[in-house]
Amino acid sequence: MSVVRDLILQADDQLRYPTGGELRSMVEFLSGGAKRLAVVRILTDNEKKIVDEAAKQLFSRKPEYVAPGGNAYGQKQRAQCLRDYSWYLRLVTYGVLAGSTEMIQQIGLVGAREMYNSLGVPMPGMVEAMRTLKDASIALLSTEEASLAGPYFDFLIQGMQTPT
Repeated sequence: MSVVRDLILQADDQLRYPTGGELRSMVEFLSGGAKRLAVVRILTDNEKKIVDEAAKQLFSRKPEYVAPGGNAYGQKQRAQCLRDYSWYLRLVTYGVLAGSTEMIQQIGLVGAREMYNSLGVPMPGMVEAMRTLKDASIALLSTEEASLAGPYFDFLIQGMQTPT
């Protein structure tokens, strides 16, 4: 789940103390905590702005999604899309906090393809939606902050592209 937890469990499984290298990894992870918290705060505080911008980008690129018969046509369907944007943004913040993609994998990707396929939501559309979510988020971050958050968005995007 996190670097610290994973290192401790690995050492415990091998009935040993953490190695010097593992301890340095923990120090590095812990010293980056303030930076990770800053990224999460920016994303959390700007959730509505990010979601609105991501939706605007997606629907301008793919107007058929909000046209009659599209998956985001109508107030209810559009609201569900925006809810999913917020949900995935929250998952990215979990990844940034933990320094791990495990939560994104377990909560956000396992079963997501099946759920969206059963609802008739095309996965290429979800991939594009996650790209716009990343773009809208990264635009609010400094270069250093974007380098912390970007890999978690990329993991999410890649996971939606990969067949299960």
